[in-house]
Amino acid sequence: MRFRQRISPLIWLVLCGSAGAAETIRVLVQSSPLAGSQYYAVAELWPQIKPGDHLILIREPDNRHDRKAIRVEWNGRPLGYVPRAENRAVAQAIDAGEKLEARVSRLRDDPNPWRRVEFEVFLVL
Repeated sequence: MRFRQRISPLIWLVLCGSAGAAETIRVLVQSSPLAGSQYYAVAELWPQIKPGDHLILIREPDNRHDRKAIRVEWNGRPLGYVPRAENRAVAQAIDAGEKLEARVSRLRDDPNPWRRVEFEVFLVL
């Protein structure tokens, strides 16, 4: 089922009723830590990445470790993945052709790679 079909009619009226025709509506789908960042260029790119930066979500259906894998990129550079425990709905949305956007929501200078980068995924209506 598509994300749009899961939004209750009341919420849909609130979202669409108050928006002008040219206004873009973004609904927060999930907030997650970045998985696997220790295997990518996060340490090298750390000084350049800022909260609010746009991220690209790239579906990897042929990934041998996870058929629902979604790679997260910043300015064309792989940073890591949507965590396996949280990627099913996002993978289904991408596969269904939903328009999603992602952005860096929080950065922490933490020794635990799972706590360094948090990001948000939005459904664009």
